[in-house]
Amino acid sequence: MKTLFSVLILTITLSMTAQNHVQPTVDVTGKGIVTIVPDEATISVRVENTGTDASEVKRQNDATINNVFAFLKKMKIADKYVTSEYVRLSKNYEYNTKTYKYNANQSISIQLKDLSRYEEIMNGLLQTGINRIDGVSFSSSKQEELESQARKKAIENAKMKATEYAGVLNQTIGAAVRISEFQMNTNGPQPMYKMMAMDSGSSDSQQTISPGELEINVTVNVSFILN
Repeated sequence: MKTLFSVLILTITLSMTAQNHVQPTVDVTGKGIVTIVPDEATISVRVENTGTDASEVKRQNDATINNVFAFLKKMKIADKYVTSEYVRLSKNYEYNTKTYKYNANQSISIQLKDLSRYEEIMNGLLQTGINRIDGVSFSSSKQEELESQARKKAIENAKMKATEYAGVLNQTIGAAVRISEFQMNTNGPQPMYKMMAMDSGSSDSQQTISPGELEINVTVNVSFILN
């Protein structure tokens, strides 16, 4: 009985020792940045009309929207790159005139896969009768490839930092035991984008945009075993 009790004490002691043993790590943050000049754009335009007759303002809107779609087909912009974002018709009361007015508006976004056609497409859209440009955003057709490059750079940056820290202590780093990527939102890890201005040396008076550079910035947190 005494021997069994001693074995139990020894087993419990060894178990507690194993649980209390913590593998030392060095925890670092790595950043990877890749830049490229955008080659694509998304143009958001809107048609809006106001009047006292709901049917009339809707008819005016529909006529212009039809012109927009006809123009885009003529320019051979595939249907999959054209999206109707919303169609709205609202009734508003004007206190000054004591009358009701109707406001009809519809928004369309066009993905432009060839940025060199921007001026041609934009000028044509204006001629169709649109009266609002809500914005132009730029992107790259190589987005996934660039994100992968940024992730690799981030890991290399983290490893470099960890090696420097360990070297000062005359130690080395071992395998990575934890990796997490910077999260932009709760839907999952996302890279961070930044648009930067770019000087243009062109004297072409018809140039109306400067896409600048697209910066893809990925941040990772890595824990390495410290030997």
